Amino acid sequence: MHEGTDDFFARYARALLARDADAIADMYAVPALIAFPGRSIAVGDREQTRESFADSWSAYEGVTEADPRVQVVAATRHSVWADVTWSYGGREQERYVYQLLDGPDGWQIGVLTPMEL
Repeated sequence: MHEGTDDFFARYARALLARDADAIADMYAVPALIAFPGRSIAVGDREQTRESFADSWSAYEGVTEADPRVQVVAATRHSVWADVTWSYGGREQERYVYQLLDGPDGWQIGVLTPMEL
């Protein structure tokens, strides 16, 4: 495991459960890239991330626990690629590969790629 990766995703889970769009926005680098199948979204400012999460809370309605299973697949001193499967309510629900970048205040998400479970 790469130092700090588990802590990063534990903080991310707490922010998600608290529906804290500001805290989550702080965890994304600017610029960042969200690489969805068939389209990519360039994230040009923090507000774009905050609004996206604030608008998506209904997708997490009823979610009261979030458990990230983190597998670091590659790492350097300045970047970590983590394959993370998220379980909500004891069931695996989402899977992403995150590229974390070493930002001015620690790790931030630079690239997010959805994966199949």
